[in-house]
Amino acid sequence: MRDRRVALVWAAFVAVATVSCVLVLTRDDRLSDLHIYYGALSDLHAGRPLYEYRAANGGPFTYPPFAALLLGPITLVGEGVLQGIWLVATCAAVVAVAGTVGVALSDDRSRRPLLVALAATVLMLSAPVQSNLRFGQVSIFIVLLALLDGTGLVPPRLRGVLVGVAAAIKLTPLLFVVYFLATGRYRDAGRAAATFVACAGLAALVLPAESWIYWTEAVRQTSRIGNLASLGNQSVHGMLLRVGVDEATLPVLWAALVAVICGVALLRARQLAARGRPGHAAVLVGCATVAASPVSWTHHQVWPVLAAMLLVGASGVTQRVAGTALLAAMVVSLGAVLGPVSTRPGVQFLFENARTVGTCLLCLAGFGGVAVAAARGRRRPAARRAWLRVGVTTAVALAFFAVQPLPAGADPTFKAYALDDVANPRYFFVCRGPAECAAYASDAPVTFGTRAEKTKVRVNGVVATRVARLEYYSAPGGAPRSIPLLAAYPGTRTFSFRSASMAQGRLVAYDAAGQPIASYDDELAAALRATTR
Repeated sequence: MRDRRVALVWAAFVAVATVSCVLVLTRDDRLSDLHIYYGALSDLHAGRPLYEYRAANGGPFTYPPFAALLLGPITLVGEGVLQGIWLVATCAAVVAVAGTVGVALSDDRSRRPLLVALAATVLMLSAPVQSNLRFGQVSIFIVLLALLDGTGLVPPRLRGVLVGVAAAIKLTPLLFVVYFLATGRYRDAGRAAATFVACAGLAALVLPAESWIYWTEAVRQTSRIGNLASLGNQSVHGMLLRVGVDEATLPVLWAALVAVICGVALLRARQLAARGRPGHAAVLVGCATVAASPVSWTHHQVWPVLAAMLLVGASGVTQRVAGTALLAAMVVSLGAVLGPVSTRPGVQFLFENARTVGTCLLCLAGFGGVAVAAARGRRRPAARRAWLRVGVTTAVALAFFAVQPLPAGADPTFKAYALDDVANPRYFFVCRGPAECAAYASDAPVTFGTRAEKTKVRVNGVVATRVARLEYYSAPGGAPRSIPLLAAYPGTRTFSFRSASMAQGRLVAYDAAGQPIASYDDELAAALRATTR
């Protein structure tokens, strides 16, 4: 019976993987990151600079030079063939990751085949793996290398080498070197560090110019890879940008939070490793890399999916509920699914940043303590008391976020209205009709008003003739939104847009030469306060 269930689950995995790959191949922008690798390396082989490459969508090559050496052979085949090979390799890596984490899911060898099949299927359904497939990303392979090394499944004399290689491709696995030191695996830490340096040195010998550019310039330019304030960046740094922390405070606050999160996670990981749970420990360290990295796109977030599965497999109601909640956040976008039922910016912010919040809580309080308690064989609390704790904790958390005046993430509420929207009766203008708008205009570059509604704020106004472009920033560090200037009435240009919150909003007007001539930030907040009194 068990063999039959295993076969059925693997059949489900194959079906999900096949459908996913077919859907990826039908997209116009299929495997867009793999296209960047292919194009950048083709340019490099043709003698053009690696870090000056830009794909049609504007994407640059962002990895260290060693990654270019390692990925170099992909240009030996056509891009269409490469896409097929890459998708198959990604699915194989998912199976390998599931097999590795299956050891941590249960000590009962007879249950592992079924658990591995289930883990592989859940992984394939998760947003991070789907993102790896869609974009043709290397992230799943980085996770596999670090997981094999972190759990100690490689031969003793080679332990640390895979982490060193992974870190030479993407820097965040370097946290595993600190983990090796914290757990007394000094030789593994030495091999990891030596491998990383050797890989970087080899790249410097083969690609000296690219190595110099990367280590002196490109490595610090995290904004090259996209809008860091967007919801896709589910790291602590991304969440702080969306909260609206000012630019002077952001580096210090981010560094302090990262130090606490990584410090606690490493401490708990050491406890787990000492109690014979290296798989739990490695996954916990991986989750810390997701939280601590300045940039953690969806395809980087495989680690929290593994952690969620380990929590679901733990004993106790609280642990399983926490794991189920985290797994739900990693499979679907709670901000998109639950947005319609959110009536407060704070709750919406919680939904939109659920992956960051869940990963941070896992590092600080949940996962390590759960596994240690299970290892000590503590008696499980009564089910009623456990459910009561879960219910009270959930209610308190939602109540706390419900009263927070936080901006709603990268602002999915945002909409800039077009000329056709002027006829909408809900369309709010500070003036209506040619005479009223002409009288409302002033010498100021921008004259505007605001109106607060239940889940959004509307901003509308008139611009002077010298204003050629208008942009709106919903949060520091994010990309600006272009606001159309509408010739709704003769001799007058108006504008209208909506946003979740103006707490961190900034409106900038530019002249025909592209120079900023006016900026409004405190004025936006003041106007909003006036409308809500």
